[in-house]
Amino acid sequence: MKSNVIMGIAAMAAIVVASNILVQFLVGDWLTWGAFVYPFAFLVTDIMNRVFGAAAARRVVVAGFVVGVACSFVGSMIEVGGSPLVTFRIALGSGSAFLVAQLLDVSIFDRMREQAWWRAPLVSSFAGSAVDTFLFFGIAFSSQLSFLEPDGGAEWASEIVPLFGTGILAPVWVGLAIADFGVKCCVALVALAPFRVVSARLIRAN
Repeated sequence: MKSNVIMGIAAMAAIVVASNILVQFLVGDWLTWGAFVYPFAFLVTDIMNRVFGAAAARRVVVAGFVVGVACSFVGSMIEVGGSPLVTFRIALGSGSAFLVAQLLDVSIFDRMREQAWWRAPLVSSFAGSAVDTFLFFGIAFSSQLSFLEPDGGAEWASEIVPLFGTGILAPVWVGLAIADFGVKCCVALVALAPFRVVSARLIRAN
């Protein structure tokens, strides 16, 4: 395995670990610091895909998934207020969302790699982010899936509240999902610059 691919795995692992830690700290009412870090996982995947190909990118994704599962296991062992820090639904939602969304990103990027340099990372990141957000928040907090963990303590997420202070009423988790997806899209746009620079340098080096 090339050293740069190992660096990609290390970068992905660092992002996953940091996201799992920072998700505990709120930014306002609808976001956590983890929401600003996690989207860079798509940047790492896309750089690996551009430079080393889809197979290498998938290895990085699998490594990130394994690290995420480990983080969820550790979190499930930590109790806060008598409840585990990471519940079964959160762990299931997190792992499923990461794996499906990242692999979708790899697939879309690979199909678009011959188009304009910015299209593959932008479209794949947007699509992956949408799937990631839908799967995670749907599995972890939607009342329709409460049977997965009846005593999981996620009732608060189904409380109906004004969305972002407007007159529109929606479950709390819907507002959280919309805010999270918005951040992911913004990061995808910002990440185009480092994607272009880092990819070009790695291609020249290899």
